[in-house]
Amino acid sequence: MMSIPAADSLLEEGEPSSRLFVALWPAPAVRQELQAWLQGWHWPSRAGPVTPESLHLTLHFLGQVANARIAELRHGVAVPFTPFELNFSHPTLWSHGIAVLLPDSVPSALLDLQAAVGVELLRMGLPVEKRAFRPHVTLSRRADGAAAPGEGPLVRWPVREYALVLSSPGRSRHEPNGYAVLETYPA
Repeated sequence: MMSIPAADSLLEEGEPSSRLFVALWPAPAVRQELQAWLQGWHWPSRAGPVTPESLHLTLHFLGQVANARIAELRHGVAVPFTPFELNFSHPTLWSHGIAVLLPDSVPSALLDLQAAVGVELLRMGLPVEKRAFRPHVTLSRRADGAAAPGEGPLVRWPVREYALVLSSPGRSRHEPNGYAVLETYPA
């Protein structure tokens, strides 16, 4: 477990809660490969492509969590896991205009990690998503009518850690979210 001190300064003083999620956070080389997929799409003008520095794979979205619980959460979501690799080469447009990149297959180690973190969240009294886990990297929202590239690079993502992430929503619906990693959890 590694705390990121600079991210702590993003927790706004006086605010009662922060928007958090647990995610796989790519290393810079993987992020560049994901960005190549992002740039290969033809986006309609209303699309909202994710900024390259915000690309990730969400394990659990927590929503607003009381800032008083963040220290507990930082330690509580630490679970042992087996390192694994994800390979991505399937661009897809989901309903409601969500453009995603899907893994070629879903390793059991990913499912085990997602489930183990979920058990710890429930133990702490935090809700977990009831829908089935659908691992993906979101590339854009409002992407109805976008054209996916026919081919792109195979993205090989060796997963050796996951992260607790702070989401600072933009001030308007046109402003992107800012994300800050609060804690990382190595295998």
